Amino acid sequence: MRISLFGYLAAGGGRAVTDAYVAELAQVREEGFLRYWTAQLPTDPDLLTVLAVALREVPGIQVGTGVVPIQPQHPYSLAQRALTVNEIGGGRLTLGLGLSHKPVVEGAWGLPFDKPVRRMSEYLDALLPLLADRRVSAQGETVTARGSLRYPDAPTPQVYLAALGPQMLRLAGRRTAGTVTWMTGPRTLAEHVVPTIRDAAAEVGRTARVVASLPVAVTDDVAAARAEAATQFAVYGKLPSYRAMLDREGYAGPDEAAIVGEEKDVADRIAQLRDVGVDEFVALPFSPDPEVRARTRALLRAVGAPA
Repeated sequence: MRISLFGYLAAGGGRAVTDAYVAELAQVREEGFLRYWTAQLPTDPDLLTVLAVALREVPGIQVGTGVVPIQPQHPYSLAQRALTVNEIGGGRLTLGLGLSHKPVVEGAWGLPFDKPVRRMSEYLDALLPLLADRRVSAQGETVTARGSLRYPDAPTPQVYLAALGPQMLRLAGRRTAGTVTWMTGPRTLAEHVVPTIRDAAAEVGRTARVVASLPVAVTDDVAAARAEAATQFAVYGKLPSYRAMLDREGYAGPDEAAIVGEEKDVADRIAQLRDVGVDEFVALPFSPDPEVRARTRALLRAVGAPA
């Protein structure tokens, strides 16, 4: 199982967001991690633009979008930007897509949040041919795209879906490289996510990978870390898609989903994810304490090192 890191776009030390991200990506590469995932949050700078700069500046590491919401951009626009970034990065971009959440889509963007599975399926009808063949002819109820792109040499990025419900997981298994999960524990992965997506993929002669992301803190003060997780990730206990995953697992809140403890405890929890079929674990070191973050990253390097 691959071990990767997750981080947000953020300025730091008086540096601009892009400069801070380039420095962080370079540090992650130096520590030996092979991929770094980042979310496009609605209030952040444009993630793909930042990734284009970072990939040019920092060789030798892959990046993933975990995830980019589809609603505010037409598939043509996203295909153009993703292909451009992937050419700059020499094929090092993994494109994770998602549907965002109703409060953002309807409240901030003024766009419809109905028919989510149909909307994503029709978005893929347009996006995947543009990425693979640079041509598309797709007319749907929610998305229409016709024409071509003049971009013959750019490598096609792999596409993943943020899929948690059964219909979206089946769509991801049939049509994409796999799923990227968040706030989803080992029992739910074993009993719901992994079998649903892999069965759907097998039905059409494909394989599907499961990328699972969770907050992590290696610390002796477990109570303080869980209190920090409860505050920092409180919103994920209220959003319906993540609330459903927490409920399936029997977690009262996001703090219980976080992997927290001393080195052996955290290593055992990560090994459990591997044992239930996770292909890539994406860790978010979340503690505000730099010593805890450093200790966490050291453990992640150790468990991710080849045997």
